[in-house]
Amino acid sequence: MTHRPASVAELSALIVESAARMRALRLVGRGTWLDGGAPVAGGAEPVHLDAFSGIIEYEPGDLTMTVGAATTIAELDATTAAHNQWCPLSPWGSDDGSVGATIATATPGPFAHTLGLPRDLVLGLECVDGTGKVLRPGGKVVKNVAGFDLVRLMTGSWGSLAAITCVSLRLRARPAQDETWFVPLDHAAAVQAQDALRRSTTPPIACEVTAAGFLDAESPAGLLVRVAGNAAVVTAARAEVATLGDARRAESSSWTRLRATMQQRAPRSPATAELRVLNDGVRRAFDPARILNPGIMG
Repeated sequence: MTHRPASVAELSALIVESAARMRALRLVGRGTWLDGGAPVAGGAEPVHLDAFSGIIEYEPGDLTMTVGAATTIAELDATTAAHNQWCPLSPWGSDDGSVGATIATATPGPFAHTLGLPRDLVLGLECVDGTGKVLRPGGKVVKNVAGFDLVRLMTGSWGSLAAITCVSLRLRARPAQDETWFVPLDHAAAVQAQDALRRSTTPPIACEVTAAGFLDAESPAGLLVRVAGNAAVVTAARAEVATLGDARRAESSSWTRLRATMQQRAPRSPATAELRVLNDGVRRAFDPARILNPGIMG
């Protein structure tokens, strides 16, 4: 049986009923990536969360936005671009994926090293746990409870503790200048150069090693670098890139293509007895019947 709740109240009631019947549920956002390296246990009934989409609140002056969890990365980018802003969430994978899935899986992207991981960009969220309780931890909603940093706890929990319904995000102003460069290097040299750039005084906002044939059929392996900021910062960063070799300009769309080639994988089961006990205790606190996405987090 497939479920498609139209409101938080409906989702909560569905979870309460499912917990009472010990009926497993498989949470589905946009459905673009359902395996994640650790498939949910067979027999779990799909719960489509696409009703929880769209821009809920946008305050350009505060550089904050609240969106439904099923809102796509593409919609997030298009809306913020109209105000010369952006959210550097930009996860590995497709822009058709949802904000909620990005937070639930804590999927980073090429900007995470400099501009923050998903957990650094989430101000607050709303979710429904495995008992049907509606939680609203973090900024713009209510304070954390029970000694947990619930925003960070839910970020990366892979839907095994709660179904995320909306997310409040931290935004940034778009940089005055934004350039992408490619430097042909063999793999070992590219890795070394990546580390050096990230530790430099003017680090790029993104810097990733690419395989041969990434830019075009004839392109060698190398380093894709994105420098951004005011004129002085970009000039200094560009000069550092130039010291690596024969740097050439590349299209900004290269980052979208690069992101599409990589995806996050579900975490393996905790390796130590202590971590297994901790994981089990957290699971019991939020989903005692273990009905949400069973199999991913034990």
